[in-house]
Amino acid sequence: MTDNAIDKLVIRLEELENKLAFQDDTIDQLNEEITTLNLKQAMFKRQIELLAEKVSSNKSSNLADESEETPPPHY
Repeated sequence: MTDNAIDKLVIRLEELENKLAFQDDTIDQLNEEITTLNLKQAMFKRQIELLAEKVSSNKSSNLADESEETPPPHY
């Protein structure tokens, strides 16, 4: 191999190493973002469950039976 061919291979290798480093950094950033989103999703799911429990418990306590309701004034 000539020095020119070796220089070209070295340049290509350095470019590949740079791309690999960039991809590793991007993968790390994406992993952190996915982890954060999973934590937020779990928190939102729990909040929805708590709201559903609260709504179902309030539904039964705030509304009277139809038999207990007085008719509207126009009857």
